[in-house]
Amino acid sequence: MKQGLTFFSLLAVLAFGCKPETETIPGTTPLELNAPRSFGKPEIPTDNPTTVEGAQLGRMLFYEKKLSGDNSMSCGTCHQQKHAFTDGSNALSLGIDGLPGTRNTMSLANMAWSTSYTWDGGAKTLEQQARVPIESKIEMHQNMQQAVRKLQNSAHYPPLFMRAFGSEKITEENILKALAQFERTLISADSRYDKFKKEYDKTKNNAAAIFTEDEYKGFVLFNNHPDPNSMRGADCMHCHGGDLFTTQVITNNGLDHTFKDLGKGGLTGNRFDEGKFKATTLRNIALTAPYMHDGRFQTLEEVLDHYNEHVVRNSPNLDPEISSASNNNDPVNGLGLTAKEKAQIIAFLKTLTDEKFVTNPEFSDPFEKGE
Repeated sequence: MKQGLTFFSLLAVLAFGCKPETETIPGTTPLELNAPRSFGKPEIPTDNPTTVEGAQLGRMLFYEKKLSGDNSMSCGTCHQQKHAFTDGSNALSLGIDGLPGTRNTMSLANMAWSTSYTWDGGAKTLEQQARVPIESKIEMHQNMQQAVRKLQNSAHYPPLFMRAFGSEKITEENILKALAQFERTLISADSRYDKFKKEYDKTKNNAAAIFTEDEYKGFVLFNNHPDPNSMRGADCMHCHGGDLFTTQVITNNGLDHTFKDLGKGGLTGNRFDEGKFKATTLRNIALTAPYMHDGRFQTLEEVLDHYNEHVVRNSPNLDPEISSASNNNDPVNGLGLTAKEKAQIIAFLKTLTDEKFVTNPEFSDPFEKGE
């Protein structure tokens, strides 16, 4: 494997922010995450500070097929970079035994700022989340102890663990820590929207020139709460507000009256949590179809149609904000957006595509390049 640290060293140089609050392993290089200040402070456990060496090891492990029971798939199999680290056209991914999963593969963009992980919010850290697909019987189907043995017996992993964690003895904990460190470097913040936002913070006039007329009108509709007397809007910002394009809320968005998948309710056992799923980021949304926790919608047009016309009003635990927004413009038909307005919102959503994020060679499969 090549030993160059060019990319991550550059990140460390360009990154802004305070000094790390935790000390890294002696001999490692601290890596601060380079992202817009509007993202806020990243969620990084004190016992796993991000380092150049840990993130590089994590990248190797992310694409390492030895982490699956039959050595046939890796994390990158279902989290494909070209699809913003989702699984392309698959509503439900297939595991190593040919069994379909139960939920759609989520994007991994800007995970360092998430406060919970998975569709039901069951994992509170990336370290916890990383264990789930590896040990899942319908995904990678491998006990972590077996994964440790495979990596320990390989020629190149013990030295990499030494560089990252100060010991050639490979542990479950350090495998998960390295994976989490790499995933925290997967930052998407260089879309046309981001260029627009920089100007918008200075002067709205200059910002409007960056977008087409339809894109700008879509931006306004996205951020407006509908007013039955005057204002047109879709109230998207309630669940997808801010520059992360998710408020981290876990909620029922009115897909069903009865639930095949209980969502958060299946985790907590609380009937008031049934049908609640995490509002995922909309960054790179044009690349991450199909949509929703079960991949039921193939296009953004179908998604807009749902919120505009097909919210299930009698769905138990329906988010009151969604119910309120749907009733304000048109008590019968929901938001009451026109076909033109829906197209404008979609035009805006497409400005969230970050081409550098999905082509950055430092996020790609190192084994394909012989690194």
